[in-house]
Amino acid sequence: MFPASSAIDVRLQQRLCEGQTGTNPSSVDSVDIGKDQEVKLKPGNVLYIVNKLYPYTVEFVKEPGTSKAKGVPETIKSLSKRSRDSPQNDNLEILRKNPKAELDDVLNNSESKEMPRHTSEIKAQGHWSQGLKVSIQDPNMQVFKDDKVVVIKDKYPKARYHWLVLPLQSISSLKMLRTEHLELLQHMHAVGEKIAQQHSAHSKAQFRLGYHAIPSMSHIHLHIISQDFDSPCLKNKKHWNSFTTDYFLESEVVMDMIKLNGKVTVKDGASELLKSSLQCNVCKIQQATIPQLKEHLKKHWP
Repeated sequence: MFPASSAIDVRLQQRLCEGQTGTNPSSVDSVDIGKDQEVKLKPGNVLYIVNKLYPYTVEFVKEPGTSKAKGVPETIKSLSKRSRDSPQNDNLEILRKNPKAELDDVLNNSESKEMPRHTSEIKAQGHWSQGLKVSIQDPNMQVFKDDKVVVIKDKYPKARYHWLVLPLQSISSLKMLRTEHLELLQHMHAVGEKIAQQHSAHSKAQFRLGYHAIPSMSHIHLHIISQDFDSPCLKNKKHWNSFTTDYFLESEVVMDMIKLNGKVTVKDGASELLKSSLQCNVCKIQQATIPQLKEHLKKHWP
């Protein structure tokens, strides 16, 4: 139990945020937390986990039967601000946390795993990165479905044609893939190729099928994207480079990795590819800005 007016001492372990002093630090408000550094999280402060992807704040709630000055940290609510490019997920996930447990225990149990009794209840409003899990269940978003996969239109397409192939099986990311998933990946690829072929037949569009090396959305998904990149949702260098550099792993390459090594290996420094200069995906001529690049791309449109 903590006094309602006091601060909570928070010690963040290195494993919590994949290296506090690296590219994915945790922070309190705008202050990054260094390795082995101890900070005080006060009521109203926002704790950001992993490069500000997961914002939380602690509310102090009076415990029945205690004095006015006593209380326990009972709820943690997501305060993530969703941008126009951030799909929404309004589901609430109920987690359980031992008051003495490390904060990383909460994150490691974010799939609603139940922890020991005599716990405080934590309610976490779904972050936009979990939005695909909602989309899978939304029949209004589905353009194809069978017993293994669902295909949906990307909410914020980066080209004229942009779909996502999602397995019904829960697989959070590429790093979770193993040999037993190869048949599923092959099926996802086959479905993606069929959709691409159907649309290229009448639109003459060229397509690529692949995965982002470090996706922003949880739940593995295969992109089917036309190479015109004619979309108002393509707004910045990160958007462009995520589909036109080696950050975009071809579907065949991912399947080959599984065949040969039993897992997918993402090269160190892959995130730096998002900072690459803007280069036309057709003629390789560099452009200074996104507007200039978009104007240039019109020369290559069918």
